[in-house]
Amino acid sequence: MTDPAPLRLLAEDGDDLRIIASAIQDSVTKAANLKYHAKARRFTLELNRFRWELGEQRGQPKQRVRAILAINEVLSAKTRGLSKADPEMVFSLLDATFKSHEPPPGGTLTLAFAGDGDIRLEVDALDVTLLDSDYVWPTRKTPDHKRRGR
Repeated sequence: MTDPAPLRLLAEDGDDLRIIASAIQDSVTKAANLKYHAKARRFTLELNRFRWELGEQRGQPKQRVRAILAINEVLSAKTRGLSKADPEMVFSLLDATFKSHEPPPGGTLTLAFAGDGDIRLEVDALDVTLLDSDYVWPTRKTPDHKRRGR
């Protein structure tokens, strides 16, 4: 079996963003990799993304890939429940959603993290890019959202 091509996805509306959100679900990133570039109106995250698109393939290792999530046309960025005080702190990204403002195309893009943290980005227009690198490695665990008993 050949390795699948790296993802190269662009979102310009809510439907597009849902596809990217499914690809980035359960990605992990360090606090140091959350970067807001105010002058460039860009927010970037370097992620270790679980490759959900591979599905369950018997005998094939599960994989993670290094990826960049870039959000353009960012007017402001606000965090809640996330601290960059420890640059090595690891955050687990769960979802990305967009709520359009009136009049469009602006709105609020929310990146939701495990533990009730989030990043809210006010954007002039939805412009999100997900780019996988060629750096891929096997992982033994599939992310699991089941509640564990105590």
